[in-house]
Amino acid sequence: MKKILSLIVALAMVLSCTAALAEDMTVVVMPKLVGIPYFNASETGALAAGEELGINVIYTGPTTGDAALQVQMIEDLLIDGIDALAIAPNDPDSVSPALQKCQADGVLVMDWDTTANGDDVTYSIQQIDNKVLGEMLFDLLVEAMGTDEGEYAIVTGYLTAANLNTWIDFGKAYAAEKYPNLTLVTDPVPSDESAQEAYTQTMALIAAYPNLKGIIGYSTPGPIGAAMAVQEKGLQDQIAVVGTSMPTDSAPYLKDGSLDFGVLWDPAQLGKLAVYVAYLTITGQTVEGYEVPGVGPIHINEDGKTIIMADPSVWTAENVDNYNF
Repeated sequence: MKKILSLIVALAMVLSCTAALAEDMTVVVMPKLVGIPYFNASETGALAAGEELGINVIYTGPTTGDAALQVQMIEDLLIDGIDALAIAPNDPDSVSPALQKCQADGVLVMDWDTTANGDDVTYSIQQIDNKVLGEMLFDLLVEAMGTDEGEYAIVTGYLTAANLNTWIDFGKAYAAEKYPNLTLVTDPVPSDESAQEAYTQTMALIAAYPNLKGIIGYSTPGPIGAAMAVQEKGLQDQIAVVGTSMPTDSAPYLKDGSLDFGVLWDPAQLGKLAVYVAYLTITGQTVEGYEVPGVGPIHINEDGKTIIMADPSVWTAENVDNYNF
């Protein structure tokens, strides 16, 4: 009986300490930039996690995808005092010194959505398996084109974005083996995370390459801007467009055929997952196998660092109305 009472008391003390620690905990989630639908949805998930856990979550980032601005914001946050930083770096090398400074100051550092340099983070919260997504986009492009040969282009976000570059590299390597008759007309062109810039770049591609048959858009504004250009030119039957896009943004373009397939995951779940991993780590709880409400169990890869949220989902004209983000 005494042993049981001792265990109960010990458990109560642990729970009390955890609650007190949570009350004073501040977790910062920093996207590449604020103000676009994808990262707005991530903010919703991150803040919801903070409310569920009873901790202070700050969701903040630059208004443009500028790594120097991220660095300045990190330095200011360190002055204020934080317990954890989850960052989607615009340029891993540029933010590396600031992340190392965070670690030296005892701040838990993780990346989410976009990878940082491996030594700079404790955990890497990734939305999907990069190789799976990179290859899937090329399979969808070929399906939408109706042929595995012809000219295609890539419209990306920022040229320094590690996650986008990784998807592109996996996809190109896959296409070289499986679809050798596909021809990339030029190096990936940047949209700077702007649908308007993606539209402008796509209009230029259409003018420069009259035999263009397909476009892959990376970053959520990219496919939308490309679809806007295809729609304006009335080229739905000549140029296939696929890419990573939000379903609510994609719906009108999917339904008129200017966008053939959209691929993504729920960014709100990703924001929530990042906060939960930070909380569990700081409070000394087991991360592996923890069931995050609305997300599912956490699984850490064999490298002991990478946490992949889920497989990607594909939206079409037929199913896009089933999604509300």
